[in-house]
Amino acid sequence: MEPAPPRLYLIRHGGTEWSLSGQHTGRTDLALSTRGQDEARALEPVLRAIQFHHVLTSPARRAQETCALAGLGGSAEIEPDLAEWDYGEYEGRTSRDIRQERPGWNVFRDGCPGGESVDAVSRRADRLITRGAALSGNVALFSSGQFGCSLAARWIGLPVIQAQHLMLGTASIGVLAYNPDHPGLRVIARWNQTRD
Repeated sequence: MEPAPPRLYLIRHGGTEWSLSGQHTGRTDLALSTRGQDEARALEPVLRAIQFHHVLTSPARRAQETCALAGLGGSAEIEPDLAEWDYGEYEGRTSRDIRQERPGWNVFRDGCPGGESVDAVSRRADRLITRGAALSGNVALFSSGQFGCSLAARWIGLPVIQAQHLMLGTASIGVLAYNPDHPGLRVIARWNQTRD
């Protein structure tokens, strides 16, 4: 019997003070806010019902803390490719503020000066997809919002620019899977789930 194809459970970290204010948080290693901790704990009953064969987390404190509060910290492995975008000069700034000096800016199209380009994020997502596709069973991936959307777009074969059409709320779950009726066809099976 062949092993089951992987199902990647993409879990965004709980909220931080900067996710509440809309500030881009890449390299700044913020802890979860009190509300973010509560959001992470609320994931535990949902995730407890799933048998995970692998648990990977971003090196960011907020992702690791979410993983632990959601009950999966004991089996987690740090995966650098799950890190959020490196926002470079835009770290800590809001999109609205950035667009005042750079009208029309879109991270998924333009990347960040002094940070990551769209191509760099796309390559990172593709490496992670190659790794994830080689696994079997359920895989938990703890990451961040804009990288998570980029990963989902790449999972279904779209360029990163198409991630602009996705939003991943704090402490939410997306499931990247394969269509059982079309073997090998990757799909987004679920998006932005916060409760069972």
